[in-house]
Amino acid sequence: MVFETHTLSNGIRLIHRPVKAKVAHCGIILNTGSRDEKEEEWGIAHFIEHVVFKGTSKRKAYHILSRMEDVGGELNAYTTKEETCVYSTFLDKDYKRALELISDITFNSVFPEKELEKEKEIVLDEINSYKDSPSELIFDDFEELIFKQDPIGRNILGTPKHIKAFKRDDILNFIQNNYHTDQMVISSVGNIEFKKLVKIVEKYFGHIPENIRTNKRVKPNSYIPRTQTLIKKTYQRHCILGNIAYDLNDDRRIPLSLLTNILGGPGMNSRLNLTLREKHGLAYNIESNYTPYADTGVFSIYFGTDKEYLDRCLSLIYKEMNLLCTKKLGAGQLRRAKNQMIGQIAISSENNENLMLNVGKSFLLYNRVDSLKEIYEKVEIITAEELMEVANEILNKERLTTLMYK
Repeated sequence: MVFETHTLSNGIRLIHRPVKAKVAHCGIILNTGSRDEKEEEWGIAHFIEHVVFKGTSKRKAYHILSRMEDVGGELNAYTTKEETCVYSTFLDKDYKRALELISDITFNSVFPEKELEKEKEIVLDEINSYKDSPSELIFDDFEELIFKQDPIGRNILGTPKHIKAFKRDDILNFIQNNYHTDQMVISSVGNIEFKKLVKIVEKYFGHIPENIRTNKRVKPNSYIPRTQTLIKKTYQRHCILGNIAYDLNDDRRIPLSLLTNILGGPGMNSRLNLTLREKHGLAYNIESNYTPYADTGVFSIYFGTDKEYLDRCLSLIYKEMNLLCTKKLGAGQLRRAKNQMIGQIAISSENNENLMLNVGKSFLLYNRVDSLKEIYEKVEIITAEELMEVANEILNKERLTTLMYK
């Protein structure tokens, strides 16, 4: 897989994957998210994601929304605990249009007070909508529980109190303090000559003043296993259990990713799905997840079930975890698990929008992108002994935090 790269004088980096396709994808990814907020700024990173579309020094909100849609394209954005991204999908002839618009809304938004007040109501509605989705809300509550007292534990959306208090100056201060040019990557996948792409990027991003990051994030170190039950009056019982895990720079993240896939990944043949759903009919949704962050990580298992099945589900989950801790995978089992994971990676890489976002994030964090061959090799060298070591550390019952909705 071929990638071409370029660095602007202000530190913004560009990475491009040439593909022969009429549809192209590009975006700017910033190494800034909700964990970079101060206590009084809780929710502001996500709020900015909303209000960058509300007007720039040369465009009103309508013209921003119409700019790509008028040519059949799409414009979108997202915020995570560690990233902010603005990206677009469009026909390859519209690269200039897309990159000019992304630059305009990222760096020239004016945040009119009138529009801010309207958008606050939208975000408040988004916050309230999560209360009707316990299977989503529980993940936020779980990270608040395991990262108690740490900014990374706070949910991305913020609270109504914080959202209502935001002013234009608060937004401008957060941007100045956190939008660092050496922590930005423009990622592109599409059919365009690289020299032409560099010229466009230099034109629309090269004039941005250099702003180098000097502050460092504080690593969370307050983990204590806990068990908590919240009364939500839901029909089902929702439960999530897990542990802190390896960060983005830990080589053990790859064995843990494979272990997570074996235990409760997206495949219908995951151990938890076969046990809880197929064999016993106890849960419609059962999954395990692993999210690595810059300096920590989260492993979790989530399921929803009828109230009378809760204890039985937990017993079966503990049994499957214990098997991975005490019984080494056979050669055939390990081979199938690796083949499954490699196949999933290959299929995901065929989605060019996902590829653009994943490549951009990798370049942002590591200043490089592993080829599919290199990724496959890292999966291939995982041993059954490594998986057992990881299982005994991460799936240790004494180290698990459990959160239940009743």
